[in-house]
Amino acid sequence: MSETKFFHSVYLDESKCKGCVQCLKRCPTQAIRVRNGKAHINSERCIDCGECIRICPYHAKCAEKYSFNEILEYKYRVALPAPSLYGQFNNLDDTDYVLTGLKRLGFDDVFEVSKGAELVSEATRLILSMNKTKMPVISSACPAVVRLIRVRFPSLIDNVLDLNAPMEEAARLARIKAREDTGLPDEDIGVFFISPCTAKISSIKQPLCNEKSNINGVFGIKDIYPVLFQQMDKIEKLENLSESGIIGVGWASSGGESSALLKDRYLAADGIESVIKVLGELEDEKLNDLEFIELNACSGGCVGGPLTVENPYVAKARLHRLRKYMPVSCNHLEYETVPKEMHWQKPLEAAPWKLADNVSEAMAKMSEIKQLMTVLPGLDCGMCGSPSCQAFAEDTVRGHADINDCIFFLKDKEGAKNFIPAPFRGSDDTK
Repeated sequence: MSETKFFHSVYLDESKCKGCVQCLKRCPTQAIRVRNGKAHINSERCIDCGECIRICPYHAKCAEKYSFNEILEYKYRVALPAPSLYGQFNNLDDTDYVLTGLKRLGFDDVFEVSKGAELVSEATRLILSMNKTKMPVISSACPAVVRLIRVRFPSLIDNVLDLNAPMEEAARLARIKAREDTGLPDEDIGVFFISPCTAKISSIKQPLCNEKSNINGVFGIKDIYPVLFQQMDKIEKLENLSESGIIGVGWASSGGESSALLKDRYLAADGIESVIKVLGELEDEKLNDLEFIELNACSGGCVGGPLTVENPYVAKARLHRLRKYMPVSCNHLEYETVPKEMHWQKPLEAAPWKLADNVSEAMAKMSEIKQLMTVLPGLDCGMCGSPSCQAFAEDTVRGHADINDCIFFLKDKEGAKNFIPAPFRGSDDTK
């Protein structure tokens, strides 16, 4: 397999980084190292989940931002609000306040992602009813989870549902509607997603299973929230814009997608650590009695995304109250089949992290790692700049770290020196 180049929406601001190792310990794919007092992100392993943004006490991890002036490059502009956006506002009893506010910001139209979610829910129900997919089916809605499976659980790729995420499905339909309403070509139509998370930004810039995204730009919820709130406060007359119901808006929080399937053999897990545990059990064939697995990298679901402004549990409670005033669903497939346009254009490919390009070299490195592990303390303290002793051994074997970086090894250098593989003994004082 050729080398995979990932686009990343998460990056490090070195001027703010203190090398505190907080991010190091929480990264789900062990993509972060601390060297020379600064964090470094490994592109091959990063899945853009945004956990490092959430945990960094110095705000040194950042998400790529886009200027709002980008909408001016298009003659016709469409906003795609994620359903999690509705949970950011206190005492909201009508989503038309948010949608009307977006139009007042400069958009010509709005198209709710919750509309796409309702269509994806119905398509998923049809696919499950046909019993032609590998069970249990894993939702493809969370791009961080999909990347995690590619990198860390490639054996589960065949379980992943090959449907567009609601965001992308909504963008596809919004673009069709805009062309029909205006007669403009695609290049004059700008479709902009209001995102709760960084992984969605990456999936737009570098689609994994489509040739290109129908979305032209992304704005984080926390970036657009202040100006949107000001516009909402000035609204005197609402436009009737809402076209989604309980099922679509329910996707904003964990369990919403699963409950829309109207089945009981499902599992919904949120938070990246819980997701990894579930994927591990699924890989061990412990969950084969389930039909569907919904996984969200963020705690609470999309309402817990790193680009939101509200406590995820508060946002979830607000959405629960808001849904009381809504119909069950407003969007349905035209026929009793899933349109081919809703499916991926190309299959999902594995992108596992490799020790070496060929098997013999990788096996030799694995042997060296095992030898190093016999002299390391196994405390996984992170003081060496690697997230675990295993990761430190790998880094040392690959030449990215030195055995003397382990402070516990230095304390017992004499007792451990005979166990160190020859290539890693360093200078005379470690021999």
